[in-house]
Amino acid sequence: MNTADHRALPKPFQYVLLVLISALACGLGYAVLSLPDQAIELKGLVEANLEASGVRNPVTAVLLNFRAYDTLLEMAVLLLALIGVWSLGATPMRRGADPGPVLSALVHGLVPMMILVAGYLLWAGAHAPGGAFQAGAVLAASGVLLLLTGKRLTARLTGRPLRIALLAGLGAFITIGVIVMPAGGMFLQYPPSHADGLILFIEATATLSIGAILTALFLGGRTVSGGER
Repeated sequence: MNTADHRALPKPFQYVLLVLISALACGLGYAVLSLPDQAIELKGLVEANLEASGVRNPVTAVLLNFRAYDTLLEMAVLLLALIGVWSLGATPMRRGADPGPVLSALVHGLVPMMILVAGYLLWAGAHAPGGAFQAGAVLAASGVLLLLTGKRLTARLTGRPLRIALLAGLGAFITIGVIVMPAGGMFLQYPPSHADGLILFIEATATLSIGAILTALFLGGRTVSGGER
């Protein structure tokens, strides 16, 4: 028996998987076909409640307040994707080829600027286009540039500190959602007087986690030291 046959799913599981995928496709198709001809006007509702949301940007208000569940699940999906990639194997902490003086100088000049841009996007998200996902993407891009020049995390940063960074965004989201329940009565229902500060804290931790997760996904495996497997 070759490797491909050994790793193949048994026939009953393949049939069950086919049925589940078909049911999901049918369900999604039914949901799309069942949409009303006239879209529900939500712009007015968002504008009417924007002042109580804690931010002035309607997109941020929707993503971090009115429909915070969606953003919470998006953070969970990103983390699950990374867990899936890490389950495939480990990546040794080895340095790549010498990038040369030109690329090294360019990266050393760009990375600090990109970190500043990420900070600006995070701060601007309360009143203008921006926010955690945009800031996290720019932060991850700076990490990818460092990886392309052969940079790797030191051994002391690949264990608990890295995992804390990966979990910070989702952990902060869930923790604050639970803490505000006595005041609002519902999960992730922020008190209006503290909504701005809570949203900023969630976005700051989410930016760190998104940047770390996307960079780790680019690396393509769980980072380990040379002798660890």
